[in-house]
Amino acid sequence: MLEALREKVCDLHMELPKNDLVKWTGGNVSARDLKTGYVVIKPSGLRYEVMKPEHMVVVDLEGNIIEGDLKYSSDTASHLYIYRHRPDVNGVVHTHSPYATAFAAVNRPIPVYLTAIGDEFGGPIPVGSFALIGGEDIGKIVVEEIGDSPAILLKNHGVFTIGPTAEKAVKAAVMTEDVAKTVWLALQIGQPDEIDPEDVKKLHHRYTNVYGQ
Repeated sequence: MLEALREKVCDLHMELPKNDLVKWTGGNVSARDLKTGYVVIKPSGLRYEVMKPEHMVVVDLEGNIIEGDLKYSSDTASHLYIYRHRPDVNGVVHTHSPYATAFAAVNRPIPVYLTAIGDEFGGPIPVGSFALIGGEDIGKIVVEEIGDSPAILLKNHGVFTIGPTAEKAVKAAVMTEDVAKTVWLALQIGQPDEIDPEDVKKLHHRYTNVYGQ
């Protein structure tokens, strides 16, 4: 079932260690199938280097396993909560990428110090409240506190990103870590200036509507 989507989700998982967003078995990617509404997600505790499309688990929006022999990710309930409350979202990613998670550890959002932040996020990357892993609580925080951003830092935890596709959610995760690293480096030199909100709107509009093919 959903063979093409399983393969896509498996391939997207490979982008997480490739971009230094996860270590060992941490992190996960999920994608919602537009026709069935089912969600494909990573199994719990599986090493990336042995992961194959057939290992991916297919669940419905209530968490019932539709197909798959392995136990699904411990973050599945939060992914499903996001999907149920954000019909515009069809991809969710969770990472513990080091620079972004450092900001999460000190409960600090990432302001728009860089044009790249204005481009990709359209505003500051917010930091959400603390919640324990395993249930829907993290998903609730994402839905309630992410605003218009495709990314949110979770206090003392890590990063969640969302997108209209799983690929765009992965891109947001990659960009979150990239700008977090640059901002951290800038803060070692001095205090960066924030970009004017009106300029941020222009940057985001250009990037969203003009940039690319």
